[in-house]
Amino acid sequence: MNQRLRRLLAAGSAAACAFASVAGCSNDDKPAAPPARPAEPGRFASSGPGSVNTYWIRAPEGLIVVDTLRTPDDARKAVAEIRKTGEPVAAILLTHSHPDHVGGAGAFHEAFPEAPVYASKSTDRTMREDRRGFYPLARSANKDFPAELTYADRTFEDGALLRVGGLRLETATFAHGESDTADVYYRPDTGDLFAGDLATGKVTPALIEGASCGWLQILDQLSGRFSEARTIYPGHGAAGPARALIDEQRRYLRAFRALVRPAVAPDSPDGRTVGGGEQKSIIAELDRAYPGHPPVADLPTIAQENVKAVARELAAEDPAKTPAACADTLREGAGGLLAPVSAYVAAVNGRDLDALAGAFAADAELVDVGRRFRGRAAIRDWARAEVIGGTLTVLRVAENRPGYQRLLVRFAPGGRGGFDAFYAFTVDGSSITEAELTYAN
Repeated sequence: MNQRLRRLLAAGSAAACAFASVAGCSNDDKPAAPPARPAEPGRFASSGPGSVNTYWIRAPEGLIVVDTLRTPDDARKAVAEIRKTGEPVAAILLTHSHPDHVGGAGAFHEAFPEAPVYASKSTDRTMREDRRGFYPLARSANKDFPAELTYADRTFEDGALLRVGGLRLETATFAHGESDTADVYYRPDTGDLFAGDLATGKVTPALIEGASCGWLQILDQLSGRFSEARTIYPGHGAAGPARALIDEQRRYLRAFRALVRPAVAPDSPDGRTVGGGEQKSIIAELDRAYPGHPPVADLPTIAQENVKAVARELAAEDPAKTPAACADTLREGAGGLLAPVSAYVAAVNGRDLDALAGAFAADAELVDVGRRFRGRAAIRDWARAEVIGGTLTVLRVAENRPGYQRLLVRFAPGGRGGFDAFYAFTVDGSSITEAELTYAN
């Protein structure tokens, strides 16, 4: 490089720097530091058995607490940890009505009286009515459970957008699953999803409400509704990648149902009732398949109660009407649809955008006559604009092999008329990873 060229390049660099001074150009040419990512939520987990989490989110106007533990004593221990931050508490959020998440609300309110307590109207009503009698039961089982509860003083409509502590939080309320109602809170700037007990990692869940099928359907809705979520902070156990925790919860519930179903078959040894021997066999198999999964409740017989509740649920189900999300295994062959494919078809015809998006993996790709849509969020936008409101009829399964199905379908936009097309789906586990839609000539 000659001397004249060096001078020209240096002059050009200086001119560019002067022109771009507003962007922070400097002689040392150091790159600007990336913006700091918000701090991860703080966590306190009560001691076992039945360990339960409370979290605190760092917000511009203070801390936002999520859930309040089982007893006032547990709550006071968490309060001591929160006070070490030196920050005020701006709000307290409740995820659902179960005793282990609301029993410490009074202690939190006493410690932070200026902080409003939030819950959806549905969850607040469930707490106040307590139709299942959970709170008297909790008092009889644990002398430290409070004689009186502290309820929300700020309630919101299902799915409301909250602005608390200087943060914007998206919410969703689900019904008839792990609990009668469940509120989740999503922080879109970080991808943090506080999902209560809907998706927990490596714990034995409470199935005592006998709504495992509803819970499975909620998991599909949850993954569809919050397709950009990165991390789930669960009510029990450690935080983890959102998709992984949802898939893990789904697999556990399906496996549990698959173990119990034969025991309630009419030709089983005890008919529709699960006998003592069958119950022991189911629990032993669960212990073998899921070792080291501590219970979410301080109930010594939680495994037995779970089996009884799911047995009652399955005995009352009509297998012909069981939703695809609740299938014990992915159905293959014999003209049946793979479970995620069936879920997609049902979501189209049910006009359920959340369930449709939830049938796809977070990084799935869909090709619609040459147009590519990558990621669950893009597929959701495509479906909102072009699919929801139409009807989809499966005419036949044109190709069927493990993890792959190609269907001949008739799609009627707006529910009228329609055209024939081939829909090819590639499935991995419980999710569609690839889909290609082409016209049938």
